[in-house]
Amino acid sequence: MTQNGGLLFALLGAALATALPGIGSAKGVGIVGEAASGLITEDPDKFGQALILQVLPGTQGFYGFVTTLIILNKIGLLGGTAAQVSLGSGFLIFLASLPIVIAGWKSAIAQGKTAAAGISILAKKPEHMFKGVLFAAMVETYAVIALVTSIIMIVGIQV
Repeated sequence: MTQNGGLLFALLGAALATALPGIGSAKGVGIVGEAASGLITEDPDKFGQALILQVLPGTQGFYGFVTTLIILNKIGLLGGTAAQVSLGSGFLIFLASLPIVIAGWKSAIAQGKTAAAGISILAKKPEHMFKGVLFAAMVETYAVIALVTSIIMIVGIQV
């Protein structure tokens, strides 16, 4: 554990940064897809507008993946040879991944629910559809804050 513990912690942070926001995004996109399916059966012409609402919760999975790439680059695994990562540095990288891990996961699901409510706006008053997009985009703000926070912390850690 002492010899590879730092690498283990860093890889745990990298794995969780992709996995949990990815799970949240899949759930969020699925929630909106379920809501949109009913609308599209009644009015297929609203597919494009519904798709805009559906893709919004998918961004958190992308943010988590970007964070994972930054971590893998930081510890040398994108170049093929892992750096010697001390236990302390690895643990710090793990901690630095937590903002996007937790906020990405939870906000993707919340954004899916908000965007699904936007499908109701699209169904009843299509001219106001972008109000639903704005409501969902407000949730996105916190995922972006988490992404930036994780990146700033990861970049600042000495390996």
